[in-house]
Amino acid sequence: MKWFDKRYHTFDYELKETFGQKVIKLSLDAGFTCPNRDGSIGSRGCIFCGEKGSGDFAGSRQTSISKQIEEQKNLLSSKWPNAKYIAYFQSYSNTYAPVEVLRQRYEAALSCADIVGMAVATRPDCLPSEVLGLLEEYSRKTFLWVELGLQTIHQKSAGFIRRGYDLECFTKAVSSLRERNIRVVVHIILGLPGENEKDMLDTVSFVSKLGIWGVKLHMLYIQRDTDLYDYYCAHPFDLFTYEQYINVVCNALEMLPPEVVVHRVTGDGVKELLAAPLWSLDKLRVLSGIDRELERRNSFQGIRWNC
Repeated sequence: MKWFDKRYHTFDYELKETFGQKVIKLSLDAGFTCPNRDGSIGSRGCIFCGEKGSGDFAGSRQTSISKQIEEQKNLLSSKWPNAKYIAYFQSYSNTYAPVEVLRQRYEAALSCADIVGMAVATRPDCLPSEVLGLLEEYSRKTFLWVELGLQTIHQKSAGFIRRGYDLECFTKAVSSLRERNIRVVVHIILGLPGENEKDMLDTVSFVSKLGIWGVKLHMLYIQRDTDLYDYYCAHPFDLFTYEQYINVVCNALEMLPPEVVVHRVTGDGVKELLAAPLWSLDKLRVLSGIDRELERRNSFQGIRWNC
């Protein structure tokens, strides 16, 4: 089985099949915060979260939504002059505000030229009924998905990363979104300290049974502007080698249903801030390594999926 030239169901493939052309995400900072930062749950965020709230490549919150979109489109237009765009609300928790504020931010993005969809990154504990209703409204008007950062199903790891909600909260949020026909993308971190490969693949297996639309597989990397960096310096732990990571990702892909869209298979650390593993900076090498390993195995996404 192949999706264009890949052995897994890539995000690029899905968008080209849906829109018939190149579609690019534009990462936005809408000025929100997070209950894990404003004192509601915690004050320092998740242990791996940097100063920009997992939006290191997003626009500046000092700039309007429309201006952020315009600036990013100008940067990309020379390479893809006829592309369309997804407005990606990435930084912090993008449903953590009153409905009227959320509507204003979303409308500002969708009113821009060539925007054909919207992605909203948030937490499962930031989806009250009125926000779910708003998202359902937008799902009828545009190509919408909601991203939830599960990272792991294991409570000990969840406590270590200071996630701030339990597994039941997550599964309830997924169910509530799916009941409203809203696409769900789940983030999983591979390589959390204390987790072995079985632990990681148990998370993948759990997620694969939820009927989600997409998944993001992140490797754990250490960035200097995070509490994880301080912990790593005080309590060093093993990180993936390049070969180990390729193997685990391919095992994870084999377990995912073929219809699940794989939005990402690696992590993107900021070059100037990345402490380890430095091999992760060569993203093309990681992607090529995954392709080669799947080809070597004569394998593909879903080969081990037990429906």
